[in-house]
Amino acid sequence: MRVTIERAALLKALNHVQSVVERRNTIPILSNVLVQASAGTIKLTATDLDVEVIESVPADVAQDGSTTVPAHMMYDIVRKLPDGSQLEIEQGPDDGRLAIFTGRSRFSLQALPAEDFPDLASGDLSHQFVMPASQLKLLIDRTRFAISTEETRYYLNGIYLHDVTDGDEPLIRAVATDGHRLAQAQLPCPEGAAGIPGIIVPRKTVLELIKLLEDVEEDVEIGLSSSKIKFSFSSLVLTSKLIDGTFPDYERVIPQNNDKRMEVDTRLFAQAVDRVSTISSEKGRAVKLNISGERVVLSVNNPDSGSAEEEVSVSFDGEPIDIGFNSRYLLDIASQLKSDEATFLLADSGSPTIIRDAKDASTLYVLMPMRV
Repeated sequence: MRVTIERAALLKALNHVQSVVERRNTIPILSNVLVQASAGTIKLTATDLDVEVIESVPADVAQDGSTTVPAHMMYDIVRKLPDGSQLEIEQGPDDGRLAIFTGRSRFSLQALPAEDFPDLASGDLSHQFVMPASQLKLLIDRTRFAISTEETRYYLNGIYLHDVTDGDEPLIRAVATDGHRLAQAQLPCPEGAAGIPGIIVPRKTVLELIKLLEDVEEDVEIGLSSSKIKFSFSSLVLTSKLIDGTFPDYERVIPQNNDKRMEVDTRLFAQAVDRVSTISSEKGRAVKLNISGERVVLSVNNPDSGSAEEEVSVSFDGEPIDIGFNSRYLLDIASQLKSDEATFLLADSGSPTIIRDAKDASTLYVLMPMRV
């Protein structure tokens, strides 16, 4: 292998792929990135056996070849080289090392055979469809904060993606819950997505995908089966195994008869919650809402540190109610509401509350109350 490539292009690609590589690995080759050079392109591949990221970068390939080298080490080397450098990457026919040259710098990395590198991308994907990156980002952004981190309930450690029908309109819906809160976002079903199996996309895959999509504006090709999902866009391909489990019947926890309606300025409410929660204990984070007439009084009483109270104007059409919530969960949901007004649909102090963006019918949040 003999390749010349610009530092910035290689660094960007290495940054994308190396983030899936675990720092500690019992299988040495999983610490490596697969480097394949041919036809004017360097292809970089990294995997942890659950997620695989591939990125292709244009390069001047004088001699084809492939090998694997430590991913984090190669990334750190390229990151520390001067801006604007042209890198020469070379591997001899019998040498178990990969050399990187630029200016007066020379690095030699221990290599492992390319043929030993695992291939996660193989296998048939039963459903294929295309989705604008902006829509995919919306589904992920509106729900990922509610993904559970409790490993014992592994089937909640991801976003549940499935198709539903609302009246005659087919929709693609994303749902995440940790048992205390639930986030749901839905959009019109892309062509080819109707009839997809209900799948759970793991948390690590979601986090990697949202990083890769950060500056992407074009369409994303999505292929999936009941055990695997693949996202292809720009020069990147992310393939992931899915969580092998059954997502709970989340629709049962979405209340249908919450008849007390409160409308409040999203920004003022979030700021008030943030201020009074300063007093709350790290463990409980409870904030009490006393709602009556045209005001809600937010209060926190912490025996160890003091108390706080703030009043916010609201529009409310029900009997007065006292209800408590985890302040961090309230702020997480408020951060997802993009319009000026938030709508709360309440039943009583012990029942789940629905929170919606007043101008966005595509999203819905459910929050369990706390005793205060």
